[in-house]
Amino acid sequence: MSAITLYEKELAFQADRRKATTEFIKIASDLWYDKSIEIVLFKNQVIDKNVSDILNLHEYAGDFVQKPISIFDSVEILRTISDIELPPSKLDIGKLTYEYHSFENNYNNVKAFVSDKLKSANSQNGIIPKDVVLYGFGRIGRLLARELMAKTGKGNQLRLRAIVTRGPITPEILEKRANLLRTDSVHGPFMGTVDIDFNNKALSINGTTVHIIEADSPEDIDYTQFGIANALIIDNTGAFRDNESLNRHLRSKGSSQVLLTAPGKGIPNIVHGVNHLEFDPDTHKIYSAASCTTNAITPILKVVDDSLGIKKGHIETIHAYTNDQNLVDNMHGKYRRGRAAALNMVITETGAGKAVAKALPQLSGKLTSNAIRVPVPNGSLAILNLEINNKTSKPALNTIIKKYALEGDLVEQIKYSLSNELVSTDIVGTSAPAIYDSTATIVSEDGKNLVLYIWYDNEFGYSHQVIRLAKYIAKVRRYTYY
Repeated sequence: MSAITLYEKELAFQADRRKATTEFIKIASDLWYDKSIEIVLFKNQVIDKNVSDILNLHEYAGDFVQKPISIFDSVEILRTISDIELPPSKLDIGKLTYEYHSFENNYNNVKAFVSDKLKSANSQNGIIPKDVVLYGFGRIGRLLARELMAKTGKGNQLRLRAIVTRGPITPEILEKRANLLRTDSVHGPFMGTVDIDFNNKALSINGTTVHIIEADSPEDIDYTQFGIANALIIDNTGAFRDNESLNRHLRSKGSSQVLLTAPGKGIPNIVHGVNHLEFDPDTHKIYSAASCTTNAITPILKVVDDSLGIKKGHIETIHAYTNDQNLVDNMHGKYRRGRAAALNMVITETGAGKAVAKALPQLSGKLTSNAIRVPVPNGSLAILNLEINNKTSKPALNTIIKKYALEGDLVEQIKYSLSNELVSTDIVGTSAPAIYDSTATIVSEDGKNLVLYIWYDNEFGYSHQVIRLAKYIAKVRRYTYY
């Protein structure tokens, strides 16, 4: 075959592949907006992604399962999903495609396979949509607003109805808050529209009204006057952190549950995927989503402890600087945090080691922890130095982690990285709270000591954990196939 003929064949294949990817994007969008069926690819979001993004995700999927995941196969399965009756769902097309080729001899065609795999979907109970109020509008609050509005779909899960802020609501203030939502120096532009409606003291986000409520005290708010009922209040101010102060939210009219986006005292501290099922939303009204670091390390620690047993360990977090540090040297209530955040590595304390025990009591007293704040605005790293009971090897340990990242209760929490080139900016925008760096793992010669590197987007990944927990609390979790 001549070189020019081979080149033309390659061009034709690429054209067919990109055309199939365009169809993939259309079907995935139609499923989401028409049927509230969300498609992901090995936990990676595909909504609002372009052709190159989708093809790159297929490349990652193939590397992950060590078997080609073809866009043509994905499209064929998506067509079948579109043709059958399903309730609101979240489906992993990567897992379905992989399993189809693993079991294809047992099925006559794609429809038979998909129908069998998703047959339990129709037993899903109906979902009653839940009103949500964001109490506070800082870094986490704005990311939650972005995600809630981007994933509203038909609005049959979480509905962002209001945002509570302190201080007067003037046209200038409203426009500033709108602009902070539209643009973000770390996470880029919001993929939607944000307009102000000063007459109603509201933002119009993707054409949907979100009220901006001025308040100093939670109990003084009457949400019902805005048409809001039985709302889940997500408190991301950090001002109220114990049971007594958070109970003030429940004294407001129109509220029913509270979720704190920080570690809490005297309330359940939850790492979704690890211990959320221990608490019944019908009886527990106040929850904490713990910290970003706790959400990053607890899933991995659970896997290691369940599989190999943890004798003791130390956790060192290399954390992006945060808003509580100074931009330039100045007074600060904490040691060292007064020094310029963007110029210094700053040793500080973290309660992550003790916090893990709230989700995994068996590790109580076994872990110490410390933190170093470093001059990056987002993207952090936890280093787990663990002594284990049962010896292992690097390949064996990586196989264990990979299995949990592929199937089971922690697939949303653990992303398995295959890259030798991974750095902190690469993990920004990752929805999993824990990214396991498989190539960096160290196992001692005797197989009893491990050093694990766990990356995490301390803003984006944590916000997704908050939303996962919010859906559980609100009882609006859809049928999922991971």
